[in-house]
Amino acid sequence: MRPGKLSPSELSSYVFPRRGINRSDVLVHAALGHDAAVIDFGDQVAVLSTDPITGAGRNAGWLAVQIAANDVAVMGARPVGVLLTLLLAPSTAADDARTLMEDADRAARQLGIEILGGHSEVTAGLDRSIVVVTALGRAGRDRYVRSDGARPGDTVLLTGAAGLEGTAVLASDFGEVLDRYVSVEVLRRARSFSGEVSVVGPALAAAEQGVSAMHDATEGGVLGALAELAGAAGVGIEVDGDQIPVRDETRAICGALAIDPLNLVSSGALLIATPVPAAVIDALRGMGAGAVPIGQVVAGPSHLRRNGVVGNLEAPSRDALWDAIERLSEASKQPGH
Repeated sequence: MRPGKLSPSELSSYVFPRRGINRSDVLVHAALGHDAAVIDFGDQVAVLSTDPITGAGRNAGWLAVQIAANDVAVMGARPVGVLLTLLLAPSTAADDARTLMEDADRAARQLGIEILGGHSEVTAGLDRSIVVVTALGRAGRDRYVRSDGARPGDTVLLTGAAGLEGTAVLASDFGEVLDRYVSVEVLRRARSFSGEVSVVGPALAAAEQGVSAMHDATEGGVLGALAELAGAAGVGIEVDGDQIPVRDETRAICGALAIDPLNLVSSGALLIATPVPAAVIDALRGMGAGAVPIGQVVAGPSHLRRNGVVGNLEAPSRDALWDAIERLSEASKQPGH
């Protein structure tokens, strides 16, 4: 298998049939399109999610905490804390432990959450360190949001922009190669996108207004997240791809690497399916977060319109970040780098 998360068919074959028993106090079980579980605790629920950071080098601790907290918040739950697992490459273990924890601490302080514990070890066979984060959040029993709640007639809104996380990772980790293709100023601005990957505030604000479902766009990008949102609910989405915001810096880097920004890992972009789009847009505008309509939930299959051409909406086979990393890794081996 190539690097990247397992495909829906692989998950259905290898993972989902082997989940132990279905407990009655688990309100949201593991399934395609669900990034968090919901556990019944009486008048409150606990929401839990876990994620690794494997494609990023710099800022990995920061990204790991932010992304795990996002998965909790899109279920309408306020993040409480995280557990960290640090698997440290032997050659860089001391420096990585310090840097990962400094970055994770900075993210946790920004979010107002606690690092609750976890595990750390130096792991033989790794050529780079890996961080895995499990996030915990809480919500009222009648206030949490399901990932599979989108219904025909809902408007699909998007906050943020496509490819923010991937753009920041590429500019941070491969700037010395990308400077062949884009300006130093573009790379500087692109690196700053790592500060925009949180959707915790917008997700909680949107949930207060009335949403059917929310999903943050991580691996697979905005198109992958749209396919997951539709698949989880058993509905279709008519998507206007030309309405999906893409920053100039993302266009420049993706154009240089011949990758699709809509398939690039996009933490910082939040999908919201809602029957009251105007109320959600107004609430997000009030907190300084923009949201634009990009589609409509329908009963039939999903379609994507781009540049006047309509086709089927399908999840990418893998995130464009992995294609970019492979190309840039090869380019870095060429004379002059």
